[in-house]
Amino acid sequence: MAPAPVGRAGAGSASAPAQGRPPPRLLDQLRHVIRLRHYSLRTEEAYVQWCRRFVLFHGKRHPANMGAPEVQTFLTHLAVDGEVAAATQNQARSALLFLYKEVLGVQLPWLDEVVGAKTSRRLPVVLSVAEVRQLLQGMSGTPWLVASLLYGGGLRLLEGLRLRVKDLDFAGRAMTVREGKGGKDRVTVLPEAVLLPLQDHLARVKALHERDLAAGRGDVQLPDALDRKYPAAGRSWGWQFVFPSASLSVDPCSGVERRHHLHEATVQKAVASAARANGIAKPVSPHVLRHSFATHLLQAGHDIRTVQELLGHADVRTTMVYTHVLMRHGLGVRSPLDAVT
Repeated sequence: MAPAPVGRAGAGSASAPAQGRPPPRLLDQLRHVIRLRHYSLRTEEAYVQWCRRFVLFHGKRHPANMGAPEVQTFLTHLAVDGEVAAATQNQARSALLFLYKEVLGVQLPWLDEVVGAKTSRRLPVVLSVAEVRQLLQGMSGTPWLVASLLYGGGLRLLEGLRLRVKDLDFAGRAMTVREGKGGKDRVTVLPEAVLLPLQDHLARVKALHERDLAAGRGDVQLPDALDRKYPAAGRSWGWQFVFPSASLSVDPCSGVERRHHLHEATVQKAVASAARANGIAKPVSPHVLRHSFATHLLQAGHDIRTVQELLGHADVRTTMVYTHVLMRHGLGVRSPLDAVT
């Protein structure tokens, strides 16, 4: 049986079309299967884009008419001609393997012939304590509060923006990161320096939430299927985002208009602007604050295992990169020139 045209799911797709209806588009089928597995929206967008690029690269041939050789050719092209990073090539590979296995029902053999992209070994950018102070002093409002939590708790940007009110433990000086990288939860420190500003911020957020409720809104997106299990939870105060957006937006998955969390670009622009204004020559992004958190903890003498837990690293070898950053800064090492001059 010949596969459907490009853009339509083939005969091996995860679900058969209803009788009398055209089969769903291949990329729509891909989105459906991704959502069934509760992957993030970012993963969904990335996988769809890679599968679209794969089809276009091979002249719009249907993936059901292609296989491992075509996947190998595409991934090798990315590394050799596109000169993409290893992580980028791995993401494309994961997207295509997902398409074939989960949507088309095809098991591809191990792709031994793929030319791997070169893995770059770069040390992370880290700010000094003085530079972090300069940066934060150059910020204000909600972006300052977000950046303070990123540095004070070692959070990734989206981890900070996705914090819910119930995840903050003011008495225990802790905050819980839900579904961080790898789908893991962890607990990290809530800095005392932001307790009062954070409480003032939450008072304003609560007032906004109460106005939303009065207007018949106030429902927030819940993870997985909690909205079906606990229909009223999305309107409760504890589930609200700590950093809500100033405007409502339509959820691309459900089509429901809700108040999402603050967009990451707001914080990214504020951090970059503060770095330029304070003459910090290093390339500064919100993630640099997480790197600085880890490095400064090690510099202060904290155990690397503790830092590993706070960062949520599965392997301590990932955390070890910050010890190399310390060596790069010359900490604990005296130059032999200083002994002879």
